[in-house]
Amino acid sequence: MNHDVRLSHALNPRSIAVVGASENPEKIGGRPIKYMLRQGYNGSIFPINPTRATVQGLPAYPTLDTLPETPDMAIVAVPGALACSAVEQAAAAGIRTCVVMSSGFAETDEDGKRAQADMVSIARGSGMRIIGPNTQGLANFSTGAVASFATLISEIPPRDGPVAIISQSGAMSMVPYAALREMGIGVRYSIATGNECDLTVAELAMAALHDPDIRILLLYAEHIPDPERWARMAELARQRGVPVLALKAGVSAAGQAAASSHTGALASDDRVTDAFFQKHGICRVHDMRAMVNAVPLYLHGRLPRGNRLIAISNSGASCVMAADAAERHGLSLDPFEHKDREAVSGVLPSFASAANPIDLTAALLTDSSLFTNLLPLLSQRNLGDLFLITLPMSGIGYDVPGFARDAAAFARASNKPVAVAAPLASTRQTFFEHGLPVFSHDIDAIAALGQLSRHAQLLRNVEEAALSRTPAPRPREHDASPTRFMSEADSLDLLETAGITCIPHRVCTDETQAVAAWRHFGRPVVLKACSDEIPHKSDHGLVVLDCNDEASVRDTYRRLTARAAGMGKHIAGILIAPMIRGRYEFVLGGRYDERFGAIVMLGEGGKYVEALPDFTTLIHPFSMEQAERGLRNLRMAPLLKGVRGEPAVDTRALCRSAVALAECLHRAAGRLRSVDMNPVLVGVDDSLIDGDTVVLDALVEYTEAYSTDQ
Repeated sequence: MNHDVRLSHALNPRSIAVVGASENPEKIGGRPIKYMLRQGYNGSIFPINPTRATVQGLPAYPTLDTLPETPDMAIVAVPGALACSAVEQAAAAGIRTCVVMSSGFAETDEDGKRAQADMVSIARGSGMRIIGPNTQGLANFSTGAVASFATLISEIPPRDGPVAIISQSGAMSMVPYAALREMGIGVRYSIATGNECDLTVAELAMAALHDPDIRILLLYAEHIPDPERWARMAELARQRGVPVLALKAGVSAAGQAAASSHTGALASDDRVTDAFFQKHGICRVHDMRAMVNAVPLYLHGRLPRGNRLIAISNSGASCVMAADAAERHGLSLDPFEHKDREAVSGVLPSFASAANPIDLTAALLTDSSLFTNLLPLLSQRNLGDLFLITLPMSGIGYDVPGFARDAAAFARASNKPVAVAAPLASTRQTFFEHGLPVFSHDIDAIAALGQLSRHAQLLRNVEEAALSRTPAPRPREHDASPTRFMSEADSLDLLETAGITCIPHRVCTDETQAVAAWRHFGRPVVLKACSDEIPHKSDHGLVVLDCNDEASVRDTYRRLTARAAGMGKHIAGILIAPMIRGRYEFVLGGRYDERFGAIVMLGEGGKYVEALPDFTTLIHPFSMEQAERGLRNLRMAPLLKGVRGEPAVDTRALCRSAVALAECLHRAAGRLRSVDMNPVLVGVDDSLIDGDTVVLDALVEYTEAYSTDQ
């Protein structure tokens, strides 16, 4: 295969053939030619049409093998039944990239999947790369190489810019393009990957990152088939200082209903995607508005060092609403310290507010020096991390050009993000011409600032993590074999071997052993049926707590064995363990994903774990510090710091257990399918337990491959 990471033949082709070229400029086979002619494409265009001498004024050729030179790219715009033959001819001609617009492949049925597989096989034999099939195409607006039939290119004239848009959807490759163009921002690349039989979003994004003019990546994906490549792409983006925003759609909870473990039900694909993006510094957005709203701020290249917002307005109402919005978006509008407030008061009228937000009042109409005096002061005293200037009242009588000059000078001097919000288009245009990000509404500006602040923190977290690039091993081929559950005793023993502290226990096969176990522990005990055929014992009344005399132990033993026998289930015996108390119950679980590797969930445990989920998701490899950071993001986090005079909870052992579980799953490489530990007690003070954290109950699901290996 061709391993040109820059994919220059795709992103910057010097010549393009159009198979299925049409004289009609509105047909799929005609639009790329129309667009390239209109955009002044600086390469050669070769229409392929056996029935015409010319197409749209260009000499036409009957077949690819009759061309005067080998083009870098071939666009295939013929019906699906003819597309494989066209791809085969392109491969035989030595063409490096083929854009297959034709549909009727893997997106349809099994025959389509087979045809697509044949197409890939043909391409791999020659080293040709494929974009598509079922793609709208791609465009490089800096060269005019528009290998696309997108309608919006006709409606909204392109302009080159520092943005690359790469999408699995044709529409979603153009919707952000349209929005950005309306914002006055140019776009260089708009790429739709279609079925991704070969080139994927991540690989094309990595190629775009080798263009030094690209300063932001906007990605749309409905699935992530190649997370390792996404990780490498994100690393290259961080090295280049290029922010990556991704909209991952196609979220479905259908598979969760059939999950046989807490981990399977809770660690859904969508949560794993969140964790993966966070791990690699990719900012996930959830709608197209969020995808484009903050782009003006990103393009100014100033990432905040914190979340402290200072808002400045000439309206008290705007100040109040800014404060409300800032809280919603995770920004802090902390009041100034006394000395700073005095300094700010010194440059404001006596009736203006020197609090944060700063209300300049209507005095701004008659005293334009307020901006001139205030902004340098904020810069000199190093106040705030981000700034909002909101001018709901502006226009005639206001020195808007002067305000814009002062604000631009302040942004340069402070090197901090500054957003301007104004409902009046002429005011926005003036600030825009001075190089400042502008928004129509305060809420949009604050949402963008909040997103920028969160993304900056995300990138700092990634830098601190010193990520390992060692890829997780793939599951073995026979991993699709049926899965089974270990008994609780075997599950606990496995986890102990992995370095996780578990409850001491005994498996008893008669009443005498059960009584001896109770006496050994010397306290109330729990009795549970121990079986690899009954994963959820409490659902069947096979768990009894607080047995603390010989009679109750004997009676409970008999009842549990009889109930299991009545279910027709084999049991290894009755597991007996001491009752242990702790301050908090957690859930710790994991599963192995064939794409992402070992995934761990960690959060508040107990019987309501699925009804009231509060947990963090972590992807191997991760450190104790990353696990602790995840815990700090839980809703229950304030409790861990200690409330009402209680001491703080030490979660270090819990986080070590999370790391140990990830390593265990990683080494098993898919043969251990899932692990549940619930509850895990933290804050234990008990002579039977080594440390302050212990697993009380565990369930391990494994494949036949794991059983064979043992």
